[in-house]
Amino acid sequence: MPVAIITGASKGLGQALAAALAGRGWDLVLDARSEGPLASAAEETRRAGVRVVALPGDVTDPVHRAALVSAARELGGLDLLVNNASALGAEPLVRLADLPPEGLRTALETNVVAPLGLVREALPLLRAADSGAVINVSSDAAVEAYGTWGGYGASKAALDQLSAVLAEEEPGLRVWAVDPGDLRTDLYAAAVPDDDDLDGRPLPDAVVPAFLALLDRAAPSGRYVAPELPVAGR
Repeated sequence: MPVAIITGASKGLGQALAAALAGRGWDLVLDARSEGPLASAAEETRRAGVRVVALPGDVTDPVHRAALVSAARELGGLDLLVNNASALGAEPLVRLADLPPEGLRTALETNVVAPLGLVREALPLLRAADSGAVINVSSDAAVEAYGTWGGYGASKAALDQLSAVLAEEEPGLRVWAVDPGDLRTDLYAAAVPDDDDLDGRPLPDAVVPAFLALLDRAAPSGRYVAPELPVAGR
């Protein structure tokens, strides 16, 4: 069975991707900072009849990253790494003039340094897979200038560039930076708690088919916008 590591998998997009892959028979290693919600998500995912290892921890911790990869190795290898865990840097978001340097450091450590650290840890297993792939979850804030989104957007722009260079350096892998679009998630609610349109935004399940389409089509490495990807049935 194929194996995936998904970070930030206790809720939102990470949980939705885990459920979809489990439904296809994937074994999973799931990460999140909160032990209780992660355990609940893992138990729900196991109902698909797959093996699920849930490891609570912080992706900025190199010991935790090593444990995630070790768990995948014990499951038989690693076919897909999904760097989904993210940090805003400030909750709610603030203008750059008000963004403390430690907030920017938090965003960069979680959204850029940690994904690179996990990729480096996982590279031997990904290279050994028949078709190893990396999904780095990006954002439209990486390419558009939105007020108050500067720190978070800068970190996602850096993640996009990291993805592009990794694809150049590792041509045997598929490396996708994927902007999921505006979704109704706890992260977005924390970023903009006074957004009156939050309830009208799609749930993460709505874009999961686009992520699966990248896998099904063995799409070339690159940056993709999930709502713009062609999906069967729509």
